[in-house]
Amino acid sequence: MIARFHRLSRSPVVFKAMTGLSLAQFRALEIEFAPRFEPAETARLTRPGRRRAIGAGHPFELTRRDQLLMTVVWLRRYPINAVLGYLFGIEETTALRTVRRVLPVLEAAGLDTMRLPDPGKWRRPGLAELTTEIPALTVIIDTFEQAVQRPQDRKEADTYYSGKKKRHTVKTQVAIRADTGQVVDLPPSRRGPTADLTVLKESQLLERLPDDAIPMGDLAYIGIDALHPRGATPRRKPRGKPRPPEDIAFNTAFARRRVLVEHTIGRLRSYQALTQTDRHHRRFHTQRARAIAGLVNRCLAA
Repeated sequence: MIARFHRLSRSPVVFKAMTGLSLAQFRALEIEFAPRFEPAETARLTRPGRRRAIGAGHPFELTRRDQLLMTVVWLRRYPINAVLGYLFGIEETTALRTVRRVLPVLEAAGLDTMRLPDPGKWRRPGLAELTTEIPALTVIIDTFEQAVQRPQDRKEADTYYSGKKKRHTVKTQVAIRADTGQVVDLPPSRRGPTADLTVLKESQLLERLPDDAIPMGDLAYIGIDALHPRGATPRRKPRGKPRPPEDIAFNTAFARRRVLVEHTIGRLRSYQALTQTDRHHRRFHTQRARAIAGLVNRCLAA
């Protein structure tokens, strides 16, 4: 019972290191989590084929608060189930079942923190003002890859092998608001070798953006302007010619704006469940990413 709330909360510094949240942020998450957990539990207990009556069986060893805490610690530190169970004084199989039960609720809570920019009453500045101002409607898009266990089937394994990372990976697209850095969209993960522009098309994010929104991406998104009238990328060097000074200035200003998405991805990947090699054969990956995005959004909104 090393990591249960009544002990871990005695040291705010350790609590923040284990969860990525302050005590106040965790308590706010707990308040939001409670009404979401009840419908999920009701659906679980009344599912077709369940043999036990509601209320039968041994009661949970962990309180609802500790179940939430354990799942957040698992996302942050990504220990194996045996270690997670030891920290909370339960069996490793119980730890696994608890995480699987709580994670979908955290995913739903994370999705609720993702809101695409609202165009509001007045029209925002357009792409021409990109180098002088960050409109609230600017959405910056990028992806990151996470190593996964190699699939046993050779043909399937080849579809996950990333030439960029020199290993088998899954790719996650992240879209953030340029004014806050908060995640506004995180679609299902794709195989590592999938092109960034292809992931963007499949996510249908551009179709869901307001008309005044300005989607920004790096050079992997060359061609985004054909998909969205305000799509923006850095300017490429003309073939066989020196790069014009105005392009250098534009790209420098563009990079200063776009770096915000790198900072957000860094915050996401401070949770080891998105950094270490995936141990769950690519299952629950999108759930993990969305749950973590919700935690990061709460920290950025604080």
